[in-house]
Amino acid sequence: MAALIPRPRMQLAPGAVHVPGWLGVEQQRELVVACRGWATGPVPIRHTRLPRGGVMSVQTVCIGWHWQPYRYTRTAGDVNGSRVAPFPDWLAELGRRALVAAYEDPAAGDGYAPDTALVNFYDGRATMGMHQDKDERSGAPVVSLSIGDTCVFRFGNTENRNRPYTDVELASGDLFVFGGPSRFAYHGVPKVFPGTGDPATGLASGRLNLTMRVTGLPG
Repeated sequence: MAALIPRPRMQLAPGAVHVPGWLGVEQQRELVVACRGWATGPVPIRHTRLPRGGVMSVQTVCIGWHWQPYRYTRTAGDVNGSRVAPFPDWLAELGRRALVAAYEDPAAGDGYAPDTALVNFYDGRATMGMHQDKDERSGAPVVSLSIGDTCVFRFGNTENRNRPYTDVELASGDLFVFGGPSRFAYHGVPKVFPGTGDPATGLASGRLNLTMRVTGLPG
């Protein structure tokens, strides 16, 4: 019965807000369908290879702009050379509504025009080390949506990967926004809890995380 107890909205730091259960099950199902479509192409989902030879444990597919360490391009030269799928208007509108909900301000989404999203898929063993989202030329907020298995999300400071940081559990349907003074905070996912997601979302196992960003790039 503990899962039925509402989890409160929480501000972890100035500009960093967790809104539990923001997406309903039907919205989650729709996003799962969309993510599956993007995962099959035109640039398919893959494990990103890092410049020093390491391979990320999460699988990633991009829309709008293609991210590879540590830049954005329209085409995926590190995958198959194709242009990534376009960023849909309906997703940008969802991003604007997310900002209104997170910041509890009807004007929070005004002018917010995300033009790229990274979709990361975590199986039961995948993790994400502490990092900054700093390859964008814009300081607009990052909107993060979670579907599937619950994870530990570690949200830190803007100076380094070390403490102070706060661990919070992100469950299916949760929204997390970080902008303003927290826009370039280090963050990561040290653990996923397999089997904690709801199959009604259309995701039988694993965790999907979709993060919308504004690249600030022309064209």
